[in-house]
Amino acid sequence: MDFTELIDLASGRLGGAVLYANDDFFAPKENLLKPSAPIFIEGKYTDLGKWMDGWESRRRRTPGFDWCIVRLGLPGIIRGVVVDTSHFKGNYPEQCSLEACEIDGLPTTEELISESTQWTEILPVLNLSGDSLNPFAITNDRRWTHLRFKIFPDGGVARLRVYGEVTPDWNRLKQIGGEIDLAAVENGGVVLSCSDMFFGHRHNLIMPGRALNMSDGWETKRRRGPGHDWTILKLGATGHIKRLEVDTAWFKGNFPESCSLEACDAADSSIEKVQEGDWKPVLSRTKLQAHTRHFFDELAEVGRASHVRFNIFPDGGVSRLRVYGTIE
Repeated sequence: MDFTELIDLASGRLGGAVLYANDDFFAPKENLLKPSAPIFIEGKYTDLGKWMDGWESRRRRTPGFDWCIVRLGLPGIIRGVVVDTSHFKGNYPEQCSLEACEIDGLPTTEELISESTQWTEILPVLNLSGDSLNPFAITNDRRWTHLRFKIFPDGGVARLRVYGEVTPDWNRLKQIGGEIDLAAVENGGVVLSCSDMFFGHRHNLIMPGRALNMSDGWETKRRRGPGHDWTILKLGATGHIKRLEVDTAWFKGNFPESCSLEACDAADSSIEKVQEGDWKPVLSRTKLQAHTRHFFDELAEVGRASHVRFNIFPDGGVSRLRVYGTIE
């Protein structure tokens, strides 16, 4: 799988933040994790210089490099990063590197920048191109919570995307007990595939909170032939499904007429084998309403489930899907 199809662990909507930068004279460090694509505004200046949609340090006149510390929104295994230098043409860094650490709890910025923090290099110093998406695969399989992003020697980076697999603290979740949202991104859920996502990305289905607007959901194009749209989710952990929530918030003239949900137990199987799995109905086809949170408590008992297939008829948009259950 292309690593950019995974979850952006550093996303601000998941709690990611740039905690510190040694220099952000021209453009603030917070821009680095903005969810929107970077833009350029011709002729826009501040009292410090040209306005740029990214993180930009001043021109370095001494040896060294510039750097910042990023707290991942969700801890996980990093599979790849994209260093986006869009619109930085004569002022992008020549090179970059990435280090990571795993620290429990919420360490302070002072603790993270101290010499006591042990950083592990996960991306060596590599060349960058200006005004480009610079993708780099990561082969380290450890779980990380924080990053130190270095640029050599100085310059501007528009965005940093950190793609990987969320790894929750399952011991803590098991100790808490009770039902959890097995599909939620913060609990390790991931949307593996879908029939279509022309208007809204499939990952939106499992994001925290309710949708901010119609763009913050999964939405397919208008179907002109037979059939229906669907998406397959891998649950964060194998469990027993107890109840569902289907939220069509903001979808008023484009919500699906109805939906259904199936489940299978295919842990550790490839997506191809999952698609051919023994799917069992959990929720039979049920009518939906516009801009509404639908709660379903009476479901068919299907035993252990590792994956679910969410079907919408015939097409349309759903903002959130919650699959509540108990961990196996």
